[in-house]
Amino acid sequence: MRARRFFALCSAIVLIAAPVSARSPEAPSIGHRGRWFTDARGRVLIFHGVNMVMKVPPYQPSVLGFDDDDAALLAREGFNTVRLGVILKGVEPKVGVFNDRYLYGIRTTVRVLGAHGIRVLLDLHQDMFNERFNGEGLPDWMVQDDGLPAQPDGGFPANYFAMPALWRAFDHFWANDPGPRGIGLQDEYALAWRHIATIMRAEPNLLGYDLFNEPWPGTQYPTCLNPYGCLLFDTTVTSFFKRVIAQVRKVDAKTLVFYEPSSITSGGPDMHLGDTGDVRAALSFHAYCLGSTIGLPPNLLGPLSCPLGEDRSFNDAEAQAQRNGDAILLSEFGATDDLPTIAADIDAADRHMDSWQYWTYAGGDPCCPRPVEGIILDPSKPPTPSNLKEGKLDVLSRPYPRAVAGTPVSWSFMSASADQAFSFVYTADPAVRAPTEIFIPVARHYPGGYTVRVTGPAIVTSAPDATILTLRNTRVGTVTVQVARA
Repeated sequence: MRARRFFALCSAIVLIAAPVSARSPEAPSIGHRGRWFTDARGRVLIFHGVNMVMKVPPYQPSVLGFDDDDAALLAREGFNTVRLGVILKGVEPKVGVFNDRYLYGIRTTVRVLGAHGIRVLLDLHQDMFNERFNGEGLPDWMVQDDGLPAQPDGGFPANYFAMPALWRAFDHFWANDPGPRGIGLQDEYALAWRHIATIMRAEPNLLGYDLFNEPWPGTQYPTCLNPYGCLLFDTTVTSFFKRVIAQVRKVDAKTLVFYEPSSITSGGPDMHLGDTGDVRAALSFHAYCLGSTIGLPPNLLGPLSCPLGEDRSFNDAEAQAQRNGDAILLSEFGATDDLPTIAADIDAADRHMDSWQYWTYAGGDPCCPRPVEGIILDPSKPPTPSNLKEGKLDVLSRPYPRAVAGTPVSWSFMSASADQAFSFVYTADPAVRAPTEIFIPVARHYPGGYTVRVTGPAIVTSAPDATILTLRNTRVGTVTVQVARA
């Protein structure tokens, strides 16, 4: 029963000598080849998933109700990744004092997801810096707001655009001004990540570390509100990520590290992040309509308002990742019950062959509950059909190639067509002995079964109407796979 979860969590986290998983930190299961994620067998990996972040104390998704039955549901629906929120205030509530019980609780959730084959992106999450500004994330001892009142308070995300005290807190952070023990705030942040990585590095289902959610420029944010973006701030953020990565690499040389641009770029402005210099780096980017996010009338900001129709955010992210030779992941989009908007986002991600994580499985901010964002209605209850937004799952759960023995060329899902046509093209690599795997949501989209047509050098090796359609390459060449309702 979910009412017992809090007590079970308390029992679990006091076990300091928790069992260590089998993976050595020197034997990563996820790597990348340019923009593509790869597995140890040489296949390209594509991820579809969700976010799960508990933004209020005790910051544990398991206490909110996220548990094994939720992980099982996600796996059934074809989701193979979760961006799991970690809150620095929970990690280091007092300067230099780490709360390992909190991290062991997060690690328990990582393992629950791993038991269902779900890869976890650990996301050190923040929105509006700290609870003082009606947000969450960084600990109280990191707040330096020059004594300004936390006003006006319009909640999230309005305070980003209207609260000078919040701007100053970010200004001090980006300046790496000294904290309570004389160490720069960024340096303290980097040391915290080193500690997190020390505890998490051996988990075999880690996708990576998302180092800072949505960096906000602080006082200089108006200079970023243009299609070109803000080169000066992006230079500052690049230096910050290098500082954090250097500390992570002292204890974990293998796990992927994900860096993010300013949250303003999720609405369209260009990214100018420099190369972190790490060969195992990836870009984590978000795609939201900036105009609707901050409550502006449609198209008031022209190309900044709703750029998804012209794929601006996706094109810019791909250019950013290509410049640095990094992998790419759309780690946030959606946050709405508007199903056509979600479908448009996912169709764009398919066109660009991007992995993605929907925001969010269960919603809520310190300022307000935000029920429209989530998939589950009440996370404290089991994820039964009556407790789920089935229409949203109809959109999010779709066919896709989750592991490719070669290089993807294109894929698309015609969700509005009567036959639910799915098409996938890839260049086969016969040197990769592992099979290509395509997730097919049989129960949700093909209840009467499906037909498969394959042209090119590959053969189907899975049973008829299998949820995981598998193919074996026979030689090099272009393979086309077409799936439709029977």
